[in-house]
Amino acid sequence: MKKVLEFLYLILILFVSISCGEHQPFSTHVHKHTWVDHSNPDTLKCTSGVRSILQDSKGRYWFGSHSEGVCMFDRGVFKYFTTEEGLPNNQVRSIQEDESGQVWFGTAYGVCTYEGDKLVERTSESYVPNLGLKNLDGSLWFNAGHNSGIYQFDGKGLKYLALPIPKDTGTNNSYAVTDVSQGKDDRVWIATYGALFSYDGKVINVFGKEQLNVSDDDYIHMRSVLADSKGQVWMGNNGIGVLLYDGISAINFSEKQGLIHPFSKRNGNHSSSGTLEHVFVIQEDSQGNIWFGGRYGILWRFDGSELKDFTQLKRIQ
Repeated sequence: MKKVLEFLYLILILFVSISCGEHQPFSTHVHKHTWVDHSNPDTLKCTSGVRSILQDSKGRYWFGSHSEGVCMFDRGVFKYFTTEEGLPNNQVRSIQEDESGQVWFGTAYGVCTYEGDKLVERTSESYVPNLGLKNLDGSLWFNAGHNSGIYQFDGKGLKYLALPIPKDTGTNNSYAVTDVSQGKDDRVWIATYGALFSYDGKVINVFGKEQLNVSDDDYIHMRSVLADSKGQVWMGNNGIGVLLYDGISAINFSEKQGLIHPFSKRNGNHSSSGTLEHVFVIQEDSQGNIWFGGRYGILWRFDGSELKDFTQLKRIQ
């Protein structure tokens, strides 16, 4: 459990310094190399916030930053990679490892792999939409940058799946991909700012306000999704908290638990302590507990019956 807490605490840290008011996440702007030169060589030289973490099969730790590239920590030594070393973009949103042990980086504008001691670009403008992605088991998934869809790596190559974009119901709606989760039935769940999508290898379904049982007055601003081991789908929103879909219907989990303040504006504004309104990451541990982390330092755990607030946790015991 201590390792679980340590990992979730790292995840919590990811989002403390990251603004959630970004409505155009797929900027093609190339960030400059801005790592800070700390005197302590054991300190991660990143000031923009960490967005992704992976410990690979070789025991190396990878940290993807918000705007400063990626860092590898191996046997006490930090090594840094930015656009100057071949990253498509310095915002590293996801880090994954495939079955062969190759490490993949999903950035705000493209996908690349770490091969030997260099980065290799894996995305291309030549990719065309493909609805024949039938082999979903064991796949890796990435946002598709400025395209409205996701990339799949099926063990052989990278393929692009386009999303059917609904007609916007509000001026702020955006269907840029913010998170992807694959369930035990291999169905892929895709979170975007304005709706949830699912793909079963044949059909793409869209879950908007009506399907998610969200009122017209509320604003969907989805930042995370988790398909858990029980077949439920959890969605983290910036403002209206956690939505939960059981395969038949959806509820506002935060509201049902009394964790939305009565006077909340239900948007990105700062919330009172003891609430669960701004959820940027959702994870399940080996014991089936669901963890929620997000803005303003929130960290909660749900064991299936009770919620525990770790928000005030200052140090892992």
